[in-house]
Amino acid sequence: MELDPRLHFVVTTAIVVRDGKFLIAKRSESEKAFPGKWTVPGGKLVLTEYQDLPRTSDTHPQWYNVVEWALRKEVREEVGLEIGTPKYLCDLVFVRPDGYPVVTLSYWAEYESGEVQLCKDLTEYAWVTAEEAKGYDMIEGIAEEIADVAKLIA
Repeated sequence: MELDPRLHFVVTTAIVVRDGKFLIAKRSESEKAFPGKWTVPGGKLVLTEYQDLPRTSDTHPQWYNVVEWALRKEVREEVGLEIGTPKYLCDLVFVRPDGYPVVTLSYWAEYESGEVQLCKDLTEYAWVTAEEAKGYDMIEGIAEEIADVAKLIA
């Protein structure tokens, strides 16, 4: 099957901040992209997960604020936490090993509530400073994103 170069996965990620530390988690070795690497919570935008959300009207087929909805859902599913209002940090694109391009929308948000409970796709977690994050085998660029958020909240 040939991939349509116009089609992309859309992923949202959240750098969760709590008391000046940042939540990172280790991906399972069975993950297709970046197995065994440390990262921040996030996940794909999936039509079947948001298609039943309210739309603007019966005559307009669009959904608003789906990225924020997906980001909150993914943080809740992946690490069991509730977050405050997400703030945009940056975006990037990479190509998965299976050839699919991925647009990643990276946000940061303050921890709101909950205790960390990892989903099956994550194996460990840590609350770290921006400096400590550099010592983990992270997906390239994540430690720099964490450092950027540390500067924003300083």
